[in-house]
Amino acid sequence: MQSLVRLYFQVPLFLRLLGTVIVMMTFFGMIIHWIEPRSFPTLFDGVWWAFVTGATVGYGDYVPLSALGKITAILLILTGGGLVTFYMATLSASTVKHEEALVRGQVDFRGSNHLVIIGWNERTRQLIDMMGFQGIQERIVLIDRTMHEFYRNLSYVHFIKGDATDEDILLKANLCEARMAVITADPSKREEQSDQSVIHQTVALKGHHPELFIIAEVLTDRQRINAERAGANTVIRSNDFMSSLFFHELYRNDPVQPFELLLDLLTTRQFHEEIVPENLEGQPIIQALEYFLKKSCQIIGIKKGKEVSFDLDGDMKLEKGDYLIVFSPLRQ
Repeated sequence: MQSLVRLYFQVPLFLRLLGTVIVMMTFFGMIIHWIEPRSFPTLFDGVWWAFVTGATVGYGDYVPLSALGKITAILLILTGGGLVTFYMATLSASTVKHEEALVRGQVDFRGSNHLVIIGWNERTRQLIDMMGFQGIQERIVLIDRTMHEFYRNLSYVHFIKGDATDEDILLKANLCEARMAVITADPSKREEQSDQSVIHQTVALKGHHPELFIIAEVLTDRQRINAERAGANTVIRSNDFMSSLFFHELYRNDPVQPFELLLDLLTTRQFHEEIVPENLEGQPIIQALEYFLKKSCQIIGIKKGKEVSFDLDGDMKLEKGDYLIVFSPLRQ
């Protein structure tokens, strides 16, 4: 008996209350059916009356007529009515509590094949906005240690508050079921500290899920090799990219603005690597240009083995095994 009581109190409160309500209403339904079989011809009629009475709805389709039946109804109202009210209040409070915990990043993520993004900053915000604008159906788990709550109401973003090097946080994010992770640099730290943090997070993620594809952002070029050694599949050097943009902006000789041009280009198109089709093998690259233009793609380079060239000659012959680097529509 003691073990049954212990087991009962180990069940979540919501299920305990629901089970108690069902048992109690069934009990009173059996009693009223036994006392007044004429007014309550079936057991289900008795249980129906018990639920309606206990919930204080009172449809009046079944009512006790005898004194004993009315006493049973009084006991039901005094016990079952309060229990049902308590159950509904508990259910409402649990729902509100769950919503608050969800906003504060305290709820475990149960999905799979999702994208994990580490660090909330302007780059992360723009990335999520871009994915929403493009209509990409992607479940995102955002891990951040600085936010107290996720203020944006996005159904496809699940926020988890904590440090991505903490094993418990990775379990909350269900990282072992994720398909990809993006680790962003922390703008609040010095460059060296930020890169070290990215490397530590990469090691933690790879240790938890060795097959996970990781895109890591570093701020200094000398830490790129360490990020790759830590397990990052792709390393983005944001400072190098921005320095190149500054250089082109400083020394441009025409009114074209490199930053705006590149931003518009990358938000509408994507790099794509495609092997040379069989019908174009042995043909000059000029024919490949026409072939891909019909598919709304532009060839910008060619890859022969490990060598990549962006200097395209119209008479260049395409060989079997060559790869063409093209710009294709983002949602092709």
